Amino acid sequence: MKANIQDIMFPVKEVQARLSEAHKFPQRTKKDTGYKFIVREDTGQVLSCMTDNYRLIDNSMVIEKSDKIITKQGGKLKEVQSFGRGARSIVKYEFDNHKVKISNGDICTPEIVWANSYDGTVGLNIIAGAFRLVCTNGLVIGVVAEKYKNKHIIQNMELKDISGVIEETIKKTKMIMKHEFPVIHETKVKQSHIIDILKMFPLQSSDYMTGLLLAENPNNLWDLLNVATNVATHGMDRKAEATHKLEARIYAKICKMAKVNVASA
Repeated sequence: MKANIQDIMFPVKEVQARLSEAHKFPQRTKKDTGYKFIVREDTGQVLSCMTDNYRLIDNSMVIEKSDKIITKQGGKLKEVQSFGRGARSIVKYEFDNHKVKISNGDICTPEIVWANSYDGTVGLNIIAGAFRLVCTNGLVIGVVAEKYKNKHIIQNMELKDISGVIEETIKKTKMIMKHEFPVIHETKVKQSHIIDILKMFPLQSSDYMTGLLLAENPNNLWDLLNVATNVATHGMDRKAEATHKLEARIYAKICKMAKVNVASA
């Protein structure tokens, strides 16, 4: 669900799972359970139960370490998403000062997207994105831009320099937008491309997708990409995590199509 940045900066703590709590987890019978609870300090809610190998990386620390370089690069907060009572978060920043023109009237602005969780579903992920100004579609391009993952495990004691990762990600994203987006724009769309993209969407979105395809009549893969992201942006539930994951897979698929086409030309 949509949130404010303060909504995901609540304090969290680790609480060792005691024997008195073991009835909730029948498979754990030893006094030393080897598990701990991740708890919201402001509400007392248990967000997850993790093994002792789990290392807590709180959102406030990520924001503190990334805010300076994002501000320096001209980034502005665009969107905050929170799921599972705050157990999972997605934060997006956009960089208006790094816009790239793809074609006449078609301009993209890079984004930085980071995701973090307190339930083990995702480590700290930092990926790149692009914001298309023509119809405000979000294009997530984490597959090809610099993608950084930091698993929440105790052996990974040193958290990599987040500010350095973000700076490198911005640099690589600009290169991708400058060199890769035009290739996608220049690659003619085939019927097989359209069918493959249609198969990626849930059945309930197929009518919306088909209607847009008929209306837009995509000529190249860039057109097809933006039809697909239009469906994900306006025709699907933005509160669902699956929608955001689908956006990443769409770009990866389109990019693969373009590269295959170039290789076979």
